Amino acid sequence: MNGFDIEDLYREFHLDIYYFSLYFSSNKQDAEDITQETFLKAIRNSHMLRDRTRAKYWLLSIARHTAIDHLRKKKLKSTLPALLEKITNEKNEDSLDEHLLIKERWQEIQSALLTIKPHYRSLLILRGLQEMTIKESAEILNCTELKVRVDFYRAVKVLKKELHILEGVK
Repeated sequence: MNGFDIEDLYREFHLDIYYFSLYFSSNKQDAEDITQETFLKAIRNSHMLRDRTRAKYWLLSIARHTAIDHLRKKKLKSTLPALLEKITNEKNEDSLDEHLLIKERWQEIQSALLTIKPHYRSLLILRGLQEMTIKESAEILNCTELKVRVDFYRAVKVLKKELHILEGVK
């Protein structure tokens, strides 16, 4: 780290990172996880810090991206059952039956995703599940925003077709 000691940076800035994460997430456990992940990323990318005077800003930038990723994943985990219920369009009174139906439908979706070409699968995951913007998806996939728009539309169409095929098999 160009002579910078990550332990010194941790001692000096961990509370700044923790409080940023706490304000961002409004949850102590999430803030601790985000803080820990931030410093792990800082260790892995220590070569990127060139100027010690910018360390706090560099760490806060890492914390921001880490917090966004953390909350996206958390949101996905918490909204997945609701998403799957919407997909199934079935209302069951029995919560065990509902849980089994959701689990079964998710397995069908995973199977259908595996049959779709990797580019479309990536788009469905990035745009549909991780709720990334068109711009973010384009950057990750190294293509134009127009291509993301068009291919996402096509990917949804292919996924729907695959799901209907799987339903017909049963």
